[in-house]
Amino acid sequence: MKFILPLLFIFSLLISGCSDANAKSGKNKKRKVIGISVMTMSNPFFVELANAAKDEAAKYGYEAIIYGGEEADKQAKQVRDFITQNVDAIILAPKDNLAIGGPIKEANAACIPVFTADSGCSDKTAQVVSNVMTDNYGGGKLAAEAMIKALNNKGGKILILDYKEAQSCILRVDGFKEVIEKYNAKNPSAKIEIVAELAGAASEEPSKKATADTLNAHPDLAGVFSINDPSALGAVVALKQAKKLKQVKVIGFDGQLIGKQAILKGEIYADPIQFPDEIGRKTVQQFIKYQNAEEVPSEILIDTKLYFQADAEKDPTLKDAK
Repeated sequence: MKFILPLLFIFSLLISGCSDANAKSGKNKKRKVIGISVMTMSNPFFVELANAAKDEAAKYGYEAIIYGGEEADKQAKQVRDFITQNVDAIILAPKDNLAIGGPIKEANAACIPVFTADSGCSDKTAQVVSNVMTDNYGGGKLAAEAMIKALNNKGGKILILDYKEAQSCILRVDGFKEVIEKYNAKNPSAKIEIVAELAGAASEEPSKKATADTLNAHPDLAGVFSINDPSALGAVVALKQAKKLKQVKVIGFDGQLIGKQAILKGEIYADPIQFPDEIGRKTVQQFIKYQNAEEVPSEILIDTKLYFQADAEKDPTLKDAK
C-alpha cells in the first residue's frame, strides 16, 4: 500500500492558497456537503456504494448530493455543479478514468478536495487525495483461477468481455491474463486460448451481441470472462439462445444480487465479489481524516472473494430465490 507524504508538505501550496479562498467563499458555512458522482445509478453496485457513502457522511454531520454520471460529459458538468455549490469534498467513481482528469483539476483550482472510489483517475496531473477501490488486479487473478477450475484444467477457447473506459475493468482483465499466461506456460497441452477480447460496455445488450458474434466464429467456445455481472448476464442470454449454456462456462465479477442469483441457478459459474458498501464508507472516512489533517493513504485496496454456487446455496440474501 502506498502512502502520500504528510499533507502539510504535499498540499502546502494548495493549502496556503485555499485558506484565503475558503475564507472569502464562505467555506466555514453551516451547511456541510459532500458531492458524490458515480459511474451510473442504473447499476446496483454504484447505488450501494453511493448510499453507504451517504450514510457514513451523515455520521459526521455531512449532507450528500448524489448523481449518476452516465456519460463523461455529464459527469464533468456534475463536478462543475459541485464546485458552484461550494461543497466540502467531491467523491467520484469515474465514468471515464482519463476524461475525468479535467473536471478534477477544476475542483483542485477551486480548493475542493477530490476522492475517487471504485476506479481511479489516470490523468497524473489531476490531484486526488485518496483512491479507494477493489483490488481489481487481484480479483482478475481470482477470476482466472475460477476459469481454470471451470474448464477442469483441460483448457479451451475463451472470450473476454472488457470495458476499457474504466481503470478498474482494465486491471481485472490484466490480472486475469497474467494467471492464464502462467497456466498456459505450465500446461502447453491444455492451453486456454483467448480467441477474442471484445467491448461489452459493462452492460447486457452489447455483451450479448459480442458473445453471439464470437459463438458464430468459434462454435467450440468453452468460456467467457466478463468484467461485471450485467456483462456476464448478457453472455448468458446469448448462450441460452444458442443452446450452449452448458457448454460454455461464464465467470463474472461483482457479486451483485443479479449475479448471485445467476450463480445459484448455475448460469454463471463464479464471481470474484466486491464490497461496494465498504468502498463507500472508507472513502468518506478518508475525507474526515483529511479534514483533521491526518495522514491519508493515497490508495486503499479492498480484497475480493470468489463466490460459487455452493456459497449461493448458503447465502441468506438469496433465501427467497431458492
